Amino acid sequence: MTEKDFTIMRDGLKLAAKISVPDKEKYDVAILAYGFVGEMDPKINDLLPVIAEKLQEKGLATVRFDFNGHGKSDGPLDNMSIYNELEDYHAVLQYTLDNLKGMQHLYLIGHSQGGVVSSMMAGFYADLVDKLVIMSPAATLVDDAKIGTCYGIDYDPNHVPAKLDFKDFKLNDWYFRTAKFINVYDVASAFHGPVLALHGENDQIVNNYASRHYQAVLDNCEFHLIPDSDHGLHQNRDEVYKRVVDFLTK
Repeated sequence: MTEKDFTIMRDGLKLAAKISVPDKEKYDVAILAYGFVGEMDPKINDLLPVIAEKLQEKGLATVRFDFNGHGKSDGPLDNMSIYNELEDYHAVLQYTLDNLKGMQHLYLIGHSQGGVVSSMMAGFYADLVDKLVIMSPAATLVDDAKIGTCYGIDYDPNHVPAKLDFKDFKLNDWYFRTAKFINVYDVASAFHGPVLALHGENDQIVNNYASRHYQAVLDNCEFHLIPDSDHGLHQNRDEVYKRVVDFLTK
């Protein structure tokens, strides 16, 4: 397995990425996308790093990256939006298509907000993506933006403040003004391949209705509630790992 850190350019921004490729001619590739203010550093959240390691052990190549404004990528976090995260994802996906010549199948994996953008990218690239994994997909962000709430902070959705302060970070109004008009499920439903949706039974951040609705609108979606688990799927992780690895390798 060859692993390297590298950067991908997107509209003048440098996006930090990490790629691991097995030492063989042909392989499957998984792109992993982090959630709301998440980043590649395993000290922040080790869910995706461990999944990547387990997939590598099975001979898959993996690509992870920090969205703009996150981790080691360029740009202020304040400017994050679903739209520019889709642009980031597009740049990473295009890099993967252009450079990983041994790729046989392409899989997308996302947690929380990363699950939302992964599902939309699967819809946009339904002809090229083979399987999709979404964990605690935060599609409720659309409804939250309509009523004016985010991570425990309430605001007037008809008069969005220029910036919302979450103590550890701030977000500009563009995130909230655009979020309520994003057709997450419409775009995702263009993907007709196999989908695995996992959601924590005790998720207090994103109602598991989000995953249930994915199952309702997608042709081939396998849905599982992870017992006693929260939004970060910290409980019963072994079940999460097994379901993801089995889904992508069997």
